[in-house]
Formats: sequence, C-alpha cells, structure tokens
Amino acid sequence: MSEQEEEGMGSYAKNKSNPKLTLLPLIALIFYEVSGGPFGVEDSVRAGAGPLLSLLGFFIFPLIWSIPEALLTAELATSFPENGGYVIWISSAFSPFWGFQEGFWKWLSGVMDNALYPVLFLDYLKHSLPIFHQMIARVPALLGITLSLTYLNYRGLHIVGFSAVVLAAFSLLPFLIMGILSIPKIRPSRWLLVDFNKVDWRGYFNSMLWNLNYWDKASTLAGEVEDPSKTFPKALLGGLVLVMSSYLIPLLAATGALGSSPSEWTDGYFAEVGMLIGGFWLKLWIQAAAAVSNLGLFEAEMCSDSFQLLGMSKLGMLPSVFAVRSRYGTPTVSILLSATGVIFLSWMSFQEIMEFLNFLYAVGMLLEVAAFITLRVKRPDLHRPYRVPLQTFWVGMICVPPSLLLILVMCLASRRTSVVSGAVILVGFVLYPALLHAKSKNWMLFEAELPPSSSNGWQQQLSENKEVELVEEEQSLMQDNSKPDQQDLDLT
Repeated sequence: MSEQEEEGMGSYAKNKSNPKLTLLPLIALIFYEVSGGPFGVEDSVRAGAGPLLSLLGFFIFPLIWSIPEALLTAELATSFPENGGYVIWISSAFSPFWGFQEGFWKWLSGVMDNALYPVLFLDYLKHSLPIFHQMIARVPALLGITLSLTYLNYRGLHIVGFSAVVLAAFSLLPFLIMGILSIPKIRPSRWLLVDFNKVDWRGYFNSMLWNLNYWDKASTLAGEVEDPSKTFPKALLGGLVLVMSSYLIPLLAATGALGSSPSEWTDGYFAEVGMLIGGFWLKLWIQAAAAVSNLGLFEAEMCSDSFQLLGMSKLGMLPSVFAVRSRYGTPTVSILLSATGVIFLSWMSFQEIMEFLNFLYAVGMLLEVAAFITLRVKRPDLHRPYRVPLQTFWVGMICVPPSLLLILVMCLASRRTSVVSGAVILVGFVLYPALLHAKSKNWMLFEAELPPSSSNGWQQQLSENKEVELVEEEQSLMQDNSKPDQQDLDLT
C-alpha cells in the first residue's frame, strides 16, 4: 500500500465512528432507493388508460409486493448486518456461486437504473432551458452531472445521507401544497375512469414494479448503519409510509382535480398539473423538485452499488482493490466502476432501461425469496435480531403474491429483453469461475478465501472480518497517537 493510501486509511480509521448512518438519513436513502417522489408515476396513468388502475396499483401493490419485500429485508439485513446484503443471504442459503450471481445481477440492474437519473434531470430542465434538447449541450451536461455526483459519493456516506434528507424535504413539499390546493376542485368520480381496451399491460406492470422495487438495496449498507438490528426495521417502516404517501397524495390530487386525458400523462406532466392547480410558481417548484430528486436517486443508488462491491470484495468474491477505502471511508474503485457503467448505459432509452433492469431485478428477487424460506427451514436457530412474527408456512404464503408478480413481469418482457438478460446471466456464470481461476493463480490479490457454503461459515467469516477491521483501527489509532503533534514540533 502506498504512503498516501496508508495516510487515507489512517484518517478513515481515526474518524470511523463518525459517518455511521442513523435513522433519519437511512429513511431518506431507502426513500430514494425505492421512490424519490412521484416523478415517473405519470406513465402508470397513461399505460393504465386512466386514473383507476394507477390508484388501485399504488394501494394494492405495496400490500402484495412492498410490505413482503420490506419484511424480508428487515429480517435478513439484521441477521447479516454487513456490507454485501443480499449477496451474503444467498451465499448462506445456497452457495458462494449463487451469491456472486445475485451480486452481479443486482449490481448491473442498479447501474442501469442509475443511468436513468442524469437523463431525467435534463428532461425536466429542458422545459425551461431548451438548449438541453441539443446533443452538443446534453452530452457534456450528462458527463458533468455524473462526475459531480460521483465525487459527492466519494466524499462520504454521511454527507450523502444528510443530502438525501434535505433533497427529500425539498422534493415532497410542493406536492403537499398541491394536495391542499386541489381539495376544492376534486371530483371523486374522476378517480374511477378507465378504458380497458386501451390498457398497456406490459407498460403498466413494468411501471408499478419500477416505482416500488429496490427495498432490499439498503441492505448493502448494513455495515455502515448505527445499531442495524434496531435501526433497519424502523427505517423500512418509515420508508414505506413515505413512499406510499409520495405517490398517492399527488395522484389523488391531480387525477381528482383535473379531467386530463390519459395520453397527456407522460414524464414531467406533474409540472403542468402544478401550473393548473397552483400557478406558475408551483410549476417551477415541481420542475426544480423533479430535478433535485433525480440527484437524490442517483446518490442513493450509487451508494448501494459501490458498498455492495466492497462487501463482495471483503468476502473474497472480488479482488481486494474493490475494498480499498478513501480517507472518507468510501470504496473508491467500486464507485468509479459504478460511475463508468452509468456513463456507458446512459445512451439507452427510458423504456429499454426500465424493462431490462426489471427483468434482472425480478430474477434476483426470486432467488432472495428462495433464500429467505431456505434459511427459515434449514437454520431456525440463526440469530435474528428482528424476526417476521409469523411461522415459516405463513411467511412462505405472503411471499407467493410478490413471486407471481415477478414471474408475470418476466413473462411480459419483450423477446429482446429476454435474450439480452439471458446473455447477462451467462456472463455471470462464466465470470465467477474465471475469478476463482485468477485467485488460484495469484493473478490478482483477494482479501479472503471464500468460506464454506453454509450460514455458519458465512457468519464466522463476517465475525473474522469485523475482528480484522477492529485490529486495523486500533493499530491506526496507535500510530496516529504515537506521532508527535505538529504544534509541539514547532514549539520545539
């Protein structure tokens, strides 16, 4: 390790207790992992050929999809409170091979998801700044936004968490005001409008899943959370209430107060709704809120993706370079790789990205559900600080509706999406043995050997990793304390 890296790691160890995530920043990050506000739900009204299916979807889907996924995440994230999240769950239930596949699919779907947000940011700005219609201005802006937000991630998780709180408050306040202003204009009969002959079922289900997925993403930050066994369940509950409110209040207000045609509900339409309900000032506020919300979405996704790679490196699945932290405690190489993926994928269209990432996400979530049930059956004695208060049979029953929804979304995917996703899965199957071969030949440096394919083996590995981190922290602190203070030297 170079002198600068040692200095950076020493500074990180010295301040290691400072950047732990507390409840409110974690709620904000979960909110941005899943939602970020109602920006993007407009398509559910258009695809649903009216308000009815959209409103029903955001009432019913959280019950059959979001709540089961949040409960699953709460139990497993507190059982394995380390960076890596679902990678560790799958490895414990099945094998490191499947844990690696889960990590590869989820990381790639996360990077694809993140490629949307700089694009959406400019899509909202171009309504007020038409220059962003032109590629000569658009391409440098996309690169500038991506690099700037990547640097913010590099500067520290606590900064990102605090930023997420501020951005969430700024993004949601105009919709609360819009909801209040719309009350005198609401006609409940408008909520019941739908034309079943014009429903785009593929677009509708993809929109629902995309707007309500990624509850498990925050688990990759579990090692950075203060008292995760208590904080995670509370944060997931707070995030669930915040997400449902951020969708339903604007939709109920907009569709009840206005008789807009479903064809008008395209990305950015909430700004026009603000104009019609509150005036030009509210339109501008919603446009600004949409823009900064996309920044919050990017930050939260980048955090989870990069710390997931760090966790995989700590477990011996990836080279040790992915676990190297900056002086701010952030995984530098993991952040750079994720940012590179975002830049290369940003040329794809919104619908293409959404369908691809939903397919990969669905495959990964089916594996998570299987791991959840398997660990309940095989390891009833596993230490679970939070346990879903149901017997294993009933836990399995509540996992059936979300599993059927995932399968339905995969069946509705286009042939192109299925073929490309199948090719990605095959790449993961090849990549894992290739990395094992590189490890055996000492072509690359790895931090750890893969533990046995059992939850006992993984928990032991996690304990050993924690002990190593504590020893390194103590050594760094001792080295820092042994160095004479610069002021003392000057006095001498």
